[in-house]
Amino acid sequence: MKVSEILNEKGNAVFTVTRSDTVSKAVDILGENNIGVVVVMGDVGEVCGILSERDIVRRMRESGASALQDSIGKCMTPDPFTSDLDATVDQLMGVMTQKRIRHMPVVDAGKLVGLISIGDLVKRKIEQAEKEAEAMREYISS
Repeated sequence: MKVSEILNEKGNAVFTVTRSDTVSKAVDILGENNIGVVVVMGDVGEVCGILSERDIVRRMRESGASALQDSIGKCMTPDPFTSDLDATVDQLMGVMTQKRIRHMPVVDAGKLVGLISIGDLVKRKIEQAEKEAEAMREYISS
């Protein structure tokens, strides 16, 4: 299964912020939408970073509550790994596992078109395994 198929199923809504927004604004977006990450957009609409709950926790550990007033640019993970629409579940699982990341922006022709999480990939792998098991049961019983 390709990333494009996953986005067709789950949708391509992505919450975004800019480098100059405050961490507090990102916290509001994360909390209001029950999500774990926002994508940081650059000046010309490019993906320039990603801000996760972990990034915020690390920053608050260093700076305390004042970190909420910092710009996202001081807290984000810059230049995140991205995917294109043709990547497969297995390819992304390999990258996410090796790099220890849980979210990956999907970019097509330089534009953000979606976000894939490790949970999205695991869900598809489980569905695939269930289909294969059912096919095997049918084969054995026939």
